[in-house]
Amino acid sequence: FTSMNRQMREALEFLNMPGVRMVLRHQRGPLASAGQDNIEFLISTNPGEEPKPLAKIASGGELSRIMLALKSVLAEQDETETLIFDEIDAGISGRTAWKISEKLAILGRAHQVICITHLPQIAAMADQHFVIEKQQDKNGTQTKLTALSKDGMLSEIARLLGSDKITDAVMQNAGELKAMADEAKKTAK
Repeated sequence: FTSMNRQMREALEFLNMPGVRMVLRHQRGPLASAGQDNIEFLISTNPGEEPKPLAKIASGGELSRIMLALKSVLAEQDETETLIFDEIDAGISGRTAWKISEKLAILGRAHQVICITHLPQIAAMADQHFVIEKQQDKNGTQTKLTALSKDGMLSEIARLLGSDKITDAVMQNAGELKAMADEAKKTAK
């Protein structure tokens, strides 16, 4: 567990959680239908505090980053081909969203990463974009998946940046964000 604790700490520091301490507590109990091992995640998000059970102290944004860190550490240890993140961006924004997008780009070098997001920082880092829409008719609800062209990708990033009205300035901002993401993918470690 020492190696995993170290890898988790490094991943969480990368994801804008400096000074975090994460401990995996392992207890072996009697053999039961749920197994014999009990593993509990303990975390201290503030320097000087003792680690406490993750479920009791982590915020939504912290849980998102911890989940991404855990998946990234485990993905390095096994041969998982596809990683799916459904709204890994819950409770975050700004610089933290950018750090998560960089971590996803790094994971994307060795794995197929599918990420459902509402943040432009994360969407900009993607190589391929799809829009998922629900449509209702008399027969029920249908889900439509549409692959976007490069222009469609920029329009979708612009939509995530603002409102229903997409101005030239918003489109320029979307283009700059996409260019920054493409550059960051080249240098992310």
